[in-house]
Amino acid sequence: MPRRSKGYKENAKLIDKANLYEVSEALDLVANTAKAKFDETVEVHVKLGVDGRHADQQVRGAIVLPHGTGKSVRVLVFAKGPKAQEAEAAGAEYVGAEELAQKIQSEGWFDFDVVVATPDMMGVVGKLGKLLGPKGLMPNPKSGTVTMDVERALRDIKAGKVEYRLDKTNIIHTPIGKASFGSEKLSDNFNALLEAVVKAKPSAAKGQYLKSVTVASTMGPGIKINPARLVF
Repeated sequence: MPRRSKGYKENAKLIDKANLYEVSEALDLVANTAKAKFDETVEVHVKLGVDGRHADQQVRGAIVLPHGTGKSVRVLVFAKGPKAQEAEAAGAEYVGAEELAQKIQSEGWFDFDVVVATPDMMGVVGKLGKLLGPKGLMPNPKSGTVTMDVERALRDIKAGKVEYRLDKTNIIHTPIGKASFGSEKLSDNFNALLEAVVKAKPSAAKGQYLKSVTVASTMGPGIKINPARLVF
C-alpha cells in the first residue's frame, strides 16, 4: 500500500468514504482540503457502463470548459505554408513539419502539451503514433486536433479545451480546473464535462451508464459523487 502523508490522512478524516455526495458538497470538500504548497489540479474520474473494447461503445470527445483549466498550455502545430503562418499568428508555441517530427524521433523531444495537425500533415504525424499515442498526444479529428481551422483549434485549446476518453478500464480521467477556482467555478466546469459525457453515450450502451463519479485534487483523497443525482 502507498504511504500517505500526514496532511492526506487529516484530509481523509473529513470525508465519509461510504457517502455519495452532492456535486456542490464534493467540490467544496475538494477545494477546502487541497492544502499543498502549489495550486492543486482537480480531476474527475468517471467509470462508465460500456465496454471500450468494442468500437461502437467508445466514448471520446472534447469540450471547452467555461472557466478553463487554469493551466498554461504549450501547443505544437504540424502545418505548412499559410496554415503554418495562421498557427504562428494564433499563438502556437511550436510550428513546423518534418523537422519537428525528426526532433521528436531523434531527440525524444516533448516540450509541449497538445498537438494539432492539418489533415495533409497526418502522413508525417502518423509515423509518430508509437511515441505520441502512449502520451495521449496523438491528434484526432474527434477531439478537433486534426483540422484546417487551425486558428479556432488554438483558440479553444488556449481557452481551456479538455479531451475526455476511456482508458482500458472504461474510466474517463479529466481535469476540471485548479483548487483555487473555488467550488462555484469547479461546479460549472464539472457540469459542462458531465453533460458532454452523457451526450456522448453510445447507442450500444446498455444498463447504467454512469457507474461511478469521483473528484479529487492532486494530493487529496477521492470524493464520491452520487451519479443518480446527475441529470442533464
